[in-house]
Amino acid sequence: MERAITEIRNENIKSEKKSKNSNGEFLEGKNSRKNLENLNEEERDEKKEKNDELKKSSEIHNKEKLNENLDLDLKKQLEEYKKLAEERLEHLRYLQADFDNYRKRFEKEKEQIIKLANENLIKELIVILDDFDAAIKLSEKENKKGLLSLKKKFFDILENHGLKEIEALGKKFNPEFHDVLCKELSEHDEDEVIEEIQKGYCLYSKVIRPSKVKISKNKNKVQ
Repeated sequence: MERAITEIRNENIKSEKKSKNSNGEFLEGKNSRKNLENLNEEERDEKKEKNDELKKSSEIHNKEKLNENLDLDLKKQLEEYKKLAEERLEHLRYLQADFDNYRKRFEKEKEQIIKLANENLIKELIVILDDFDAAIKLSEKENKKGLLSLKKKFFDILENHGLKEIEALGKKFNPEFHDVLCKELSEHDEDEVIEEIQKGYCLYSKVIRPSKVKISKNKNKVQ
């Protein structure tokens, strides 16, 4: 009886040991799985972190490259606009210069037209000056003073409108201002005007009637 009880007790002790061993192995396996899961999770986190860093680095690189491309495009557009602006500015300067030249030319022509507007009328009026000169030569002393005064008043009116007498007597012949009617041997210099046969006149800078003159033919040159 006691032997049977002892055997049962020993079996129970063996069972308990076996049970303890089984539970230990189970717990050990469970802890191993848990450790493995933790390790895998850490690896996943580390891998994810690396991927995130790579992704972020790639995004930064792409962004920088995009910014560089944008900068290049902006610089290119800026150069094109700058070149276009310079071309248009140069064109405007050309137009401005052309307009200024036209305006100056127009003002000059306008001034000339205004100055010469009465040219035909003054040409006819200088005939009256010729008549005064002829009358003064033929008149007696008592009448000359009055005629000279009248001629001066008349000439002053014409002078206010641009009429000027051409200087001839004692001057060297100038085909622009003098019209030679004859030559005469004299002691004067060659081609010197020695007589004014008819007065010449300018309207401002334009010769409207050259002086009709007699010029000298130097005797010394003839000999």
